[in-house]
Amino acid sequence: MNYSTVIIPASNESLNIVKTIGDLRALYNSSIDVIVVVDFAEDTTISFFNQIEGKPKSYRIVIQSYGAGPANAIRFGIDQANTECVVVMMADGSDDVRAIKELSNLVSRGVAVACASRYMPGGQQIGGPRFKRFLSKSAGKIVYTFAGVGTHDPTNSFKAYSREIVRKVGIESRSGFEIGIELVSKAHRLRLPIAEIPTIWLDRTNGNSKFLLARWAPKYLPWFFNCFAPKKSKSIK
Repeated sequence: MNYSTVIIPASNESLNIVKTIGDLRALYNSSIDVIVVVDFAEDTTISFFNQIEGKPKSYRIVIQSYGAGPANAIRFGIDQANTECVVVMMADGSDDVRAIKELSNLVSRGVAVACASRYMPGGQQIGGPRFKRFLSKSAGKIVYTFAGVGTHDPTNSFKAYSREIVRKVGIESRSGFEIGIELVSKAHRLRLPIAEIPTIWLDRTNGNSKFLLARWAPKYLPWFFNCFAPKKSKSIK
């Protein structure tokens, strides 16, 4: 069995998925599982993925049945995984695939959530909407400084999780990419270890972002405030 499963929610990421799969194959080949998750059979990601030659048998694309949207796609992908560690990354080439190994190693050493951080020393975000960056960076600084959360970048989707802990705490998100801060806040409240490594995020070069700021940003707020709620016992049985 491979050491981790990479979950990639995708929505019409035709050319981007070809590059992302190529980068994963070049660095990891068949040592990881990859599950690309789309919402509909008509998604153009499917045909482009199927045309990629030489990809490992452990790389597959699935149509999810939990309801439209990235949160449901990520939940579906995690439920399809067979490894103890799951890594969520984007299909658009913004995430550095080299970080997957280090994130996975942190989970294998006992970390509940391992975060790729744009805002810690050594990290960087290049491109992307300025207001969105301001919101995410400010939220990260506040929860790191005043709530003691173990990452400067709780809203970044590029994270590795212990699948056992995800199963036990559950995922309530049903909309956008708020799963990242949801699981960080739950792990923090349970006093479970959260770690981070620096990453450099690059804005996509093909297509438009699927992030719907006005619709999804409010979904982050309950989990932001949950970071400040009283901590619970570590027991999650």
